[in-house]
Amino acid sequence: MERSQVHYEVFVKKTPAAGWTLEMATESRVQAIAVAEELIAERRVASARVTKETMDLETREFQTVTIQSFGLPDNIKTKKAPERNDPLCVTPQDLYTVHARERIGRLLDGWLARNKATPFELLHRADLVEKLEASGVELQHAIQKIAVPEAQARGLTVHEIMRTFQGLVERAIERLLGDARRGGLPDVDKEGFAAAAERVSHQPDRAYLLGAGVAASIAPARDWTDKVSRLLDLADAAPVAGPPRGLALQTIEQPLAEILGSAAGLEGLIGRDLDLGVRLAAMTRLAASTAVEALIRVEPSVAKIMPELSEPAMRLGRWLATEDFRAVRSAIARRVMKELNGPRRLKPGDADGEIDLLRGLAMALTAASAGDLVSPDDVQAAFANRSKMLVTGDFVEAYLGKERTAVEEAEALVWLVENVIGGANKRQAARWLSAVVGSLQFEKDARSDSVSAAHRLLALAKLHRAVARGGLAVEDYKPIQLKIGDIGGLVEADAKVAQGLARANASPAHKLTLLLKLACGEAAPPGPAADRARIEALKLVRMDETRAELARSPERMAEVRDLIQAAGLAA
Repeated sequence: MERSQVHYEVFVKKTPAAGWTLEMATESRVQAIAVAEELIAERRVASARVTKETMDLETREFQTVTIQSFGLPDNIKTKKAPERNDPLCVTPQDLYTVHARERIGRLLDGWLARNKATPFELLHRADLVEKLEASGVELQHAIQKIAVPEAQARGLTVHEIMRTFQGLVERAIERLLGDARRGGLPDVDKEGFAAAAERVSHQPDRAYLLGAGVAASIAPARDWTDKVSRLLDLADAAPVAGPPRGLALQTIEQPLAEILGSAAGLEGLIGRDLDLGVRLAAMTRLAASTAVEALIRVEPSVAKIMPELSEPAMRLGRWLATEDFRAVRSAIARRVMKELNGPRRLKPGDADGEIDLLRGLAMALTAASAGDLVSPDDVQAAFANRSKMLVTGDFVEAYLGKERTAVEEAEALVWLVENVIGGANKRQAARWLSAVVGSLQFEKDARSDSVSAAHRLLALAKLHRAVARGGLAVEDYKPIQLKIGDIGGLVEADAKVAQGLARANASPAHKLTLLLKLACGEAAPPGPAADRARIEALKLVRMDETRAELARSPERMAEVRDLIQAAGLAA
């Protein structure tokens, strides 16, 4: 009895860096140790250990004790691959890459915002560079912020990294200021943008030269919107074809992407003091104008949530609809996806509006994903993540409010079920719906005589059908439907609707039609109410008077035949 509760296990490591794996289990201690020694002797494994497993008869849990270890010790750590110690940027030209500009934007975020400038402008405008140098600590602080993590990652001292970046920055500043003093930078306003692009397109540093001309041209702008307008003016004046046009539009695209990738730049273009949801809708309309405009014409839910764009934004949208400014579209799309995955409410204080907005945004972004603006998988993941917020207790409480009846709450929750995605989110929404439908208040409100029993049965029938359309698993929605059917049976029993229709002073065909609508789930939920209506309908069908009336009216006969089939009464 005691031996059956103890056994021995042999664990091995094939290499020092590998994890432990179970090689064998046996009730013989001697055999376990022998196998471990053999594996080590034949060098088939790097390490081996034998453990004794004792089961507690009361708790049914195992207690593990290592009785012997063989081979290399367990605490050997693998060596990391040596880090590259060469700096990321070596020459001034390296500072003009998209990744370097993004890093500059993060390091000098505050200074650039105060001066209403982008990293692109800082790298191409001598006046901004001189202003940054004159600020004293700003540039030194930025170099220090990047030097500390770089030094830790590369195994060098902070002083060495700072000296490297300081020299790089000084060479870049000297180059820009020297070119400005010598008059070597183009004046695109005086020369003409197309002519300047044609002239510098054959030079090795053409992107730098034309960038300096673009930066100088937008320098007098009053605000971000004015800068966007000036950049679009340059785009309109770009060469019509060939490499010079590609150079011109690629140069304009850089500051445009930086402006629209920043919160201040976007707010200036689409409007300030907007809640996050409206901003995201405007950004989506801006980045995917063709797809969104087509949806607005055919889908009311999209038209409802899309704000009107300003004239500069509409002008930019027309440019973004082409293939010229793909990086700008991507910058906007990335910002939309980032906010969707964030924790902030889209419409604080308006839960109903938030659901409507998410529904419209989902349609718009799904249409945009068809044009490769965003990945369909990223869109689905973002809305699944956002759906988690819609099924939390705080949101559901705010969504339902305090003025709805329990039946109205159930109808609202069905709408919530339809608009969340993800299996876990659907199930959580179903739990909320099940709790409301299963409450005494729901039964009380459904049986209240504030409206006629026929209207209450019709509302329950619609709710019954809607539950199945919400995308829930069968095991989640079937119990809810059964409960609705039971409540419908109580409502019908209170008012004796089926009996009342059968005895009403009306033509047999008319009474049969109404009873069949109850029986087939159209005017009452399936369940006891529909069953009782089916019984009364069968009685009417067998009456000669009913058959004679239906024979005189082929149209009514066809309608009744369809209802009979739907109610499951067809022979």
